[in-house]
Amino acid sequence: MIIRSKFLALATGTLALAMSTTALSTARAAYPEKPITVVVAYDAGGSTDVTARLLAPFIEKHLGGTRIEVVNKPGAGGEIGFAAIADAAPDGYSIGFCNTPNMVSIPIERQARFSADRLDALVNVVDDPGVWSVPGDSTFKTLKDVVEHAKANPNTVTVGTTGVGSDDQLAMLLVQRQAGVQFTHVPFSGSAANYKAMLAKKIQISGQNLGEGLRGQASDQIRVLGVMSKERWKAAPDIPTFAEQGYPVLMASLRGVCAPKGLPADVRAKLVDAVTKAATDPEFVAKAEAKETFQPLRVLGPDAFAAELKQLDTELKSLWQSSPWLK
Repeated sequence: MIIRSKFLALATGTLALAMSTTALSTARAAYPEKPITVVVAYDAGGSTDVTARLLAPFIEKHLGGTRIEVVNKPGAGGEIGFAAIADAAPDGYSIGFCNTPNMVSIPIERQARFSADRLDALVNVVDDPGVWSVPGDSTFKTLKDVVEHAKANPNTVTVGTTGVGSDDQLAMLLVQRQAGVQFTHVPFSGSAANYKAMLAKKIQISGQNLGEGLRGQASDQIRVLGVMSKERWKAAPDIPTFAEQGYPVLMASLRGVCAPKGLPADVRAKLVDAVTKAATDPEFVAKAEAKETFQPLRVLGPDAFAAELKQLDTELKSLWQSSPWLK
């Protein structure tokens, strides 16, 4: 009787363990089973917001119809949004867009509410070179016009950016150094606010990315003075590079999907697969490269994306030691 009871207890325990393991596997296999939040660390209407909202339905498509909710959390040059991503539970239901150089430069320049090593780079989607734009009726037709005016009128040329430590500000500092002039830096909470200030003539120049510049130029509201890439962009062959105009400034912003560190391996794999398929979906590519929404695509997997971030971190730490951009 005792032997039979022990056998029944052992069998019951084994069955319970098997059921528990099966239930856990089923629960994990069910991911995602509720909406996923995608945090954008900048204003609605800016380039990152445009990228996120264009991509969201395609992530939904490749995750079996799971709803993707884009949420804007702008402020402090992206710090508020990046911190929200880093602080989220690593369960795959809170992810976001990470932008360079801000996600790398902010922890270098100050005691930030997040650190880059708390963010898991999943898939890069966009590589957007910098541009300088002016209102369509501006007297500035070329970079030469800007520099000549700045030399004759120190500290009077206003340049709007998406914040301290942003790619826009770093590019402005490089132009200052190369041209031997001094601009007045006007930081904004995101590209949408920066763009609106330029249209309202509150600033003379807007440091933007190519996607934003081309969308504005298509409506004849602005003029793009130059692009910060090695060569003229194929989608905008009429826009000269900064280098062609005597200022070899190379600057761009990567925009990709990241998550809080610590995702379960299977959840991470599903997200990487879905975002990669979404970013290379022919329908998404066509929409992203249309003139109205132009997004310079450059899809990178986790390893390549992480390698780019590591290299940038090394470069910016070196730059900070010699020429700190925050004073």
